[in-house]
Amino acid sequence: MVQEPRRARELGVVVGTMPTGPLNAVTDVPGVRVGHTTLLDGDSIRSGVTAVVPEQLTGRRALPAGLFVGNGHGKMVGSTQVTELGEIETPVVLTATLSTFRAADALVTYMLRQPGREAVESLNPVVAETNDGLLSDIRARPVRAEHVLGALEEARGGLPAEGAVGAGTGTAALGFKAGVGTSSRLAPTSRGTVTVGVLVQTNFSGVLRVSGVPVRPEQVGVPAPPLSHRPEPPGNSCVIVVATDGRLDARQLGRVARRAVFAMARVGSDFAGGSGDYALAFSTAGTETPAAPESDLEPVFAAVLEAVEEALLNSLFMAGTTVGFRGRVRYAVPHDRMLDLLRAHRVVPQG
Repeated sequence: MVQEPRRARELGVVVGTMPTGPLNAVTDVPGVRVGHTTLLDGDSIRSGVTAVVPEQLTGRRALPAGLFVGNGHGKMVGSTQVTELGEIETPVVLTATLSTFRAADALVTYMLRQPGREAVESLNPVVAETNDGLLSDIRARPVRAEHVLGALEEARGGLPAEGAVGAGTGTAALGFKAGVGTSSRLAPTSRGTVTVGVLVQTNFSGVLRVSGVPVRPEQVGVPAPPLSHRPEPPGNSCVIVVATDGRLDARQLGRVARRAVFAMARVGSDFAGGSGDYALAFSTAGTETPAAPESDLEPVFAAVLEAVEEALLNSLFMAGTTVGFRGRVRYAVPHDRMLDLLRAHRVVPQG
């Protein structure tokens, strides 16, 4: 069945009560851009690259950042320095597990080419991954430098593509096809409205929950994979990137990142031991003024929880059924049947 990709709100699934930004995307944070390179080759390659690029790095050496590792069964190049110094020096690149290291090298190339960095002799590239080996020939390591550079150089504002694109081309989550998703919230603080934007790469196990209702594949008519197909192992990871224009320091951003991982529970993550669950939060605000008072963090926490939940749902609802390596398949969430289930539980309006 082919269905039109639709975001959660287009389906009538509204997460939380806080207002979204104009695009309901990470790019609602001023200066944040997103680029994708999607790799589709024959029956075996379903992979790619996604880059989150803060324009503020053009004029600054680094931005304040915080990292939270929910479960460290993953690869995140640059994580120890982010934790130690509380900053990022580069855009954030997402890709497939075995392509992480080529992507990091390409990100260094990109940064060394930037104006004002002609004398740079040390750089901390930030690259994270999830494992797309279920649907893609991951051992082929199809991501090359030109694919990473393309995602970085073509990063734009506007609503980013979601679903099975970029780093989400070959991913699956919660029993369905997944991918990349995004969302945003506007948080009221003592210093005015703060924008919180989120982008996720989803590839983790558990039982999908939409508005608190379990949505299992068999409940919505999705057939079980043939016995000849490799079963989806528990875990397999989630990467969450949080951007904000709020003036938060590294410690506060670490607290924000922690809530981002917590939000995975809202959509049914089982937080398996084989999962690499990482959240990175950064601020684009200038450092001329003091960091926000702690009381301002409460609305930001609420914004992160809502935005991550919605971004995770968007990553699934915008993804289409994908057949990949060795004929393995992951089916999209069937929108109509899911909505029938949600209506039966009275959590979305009757159609």
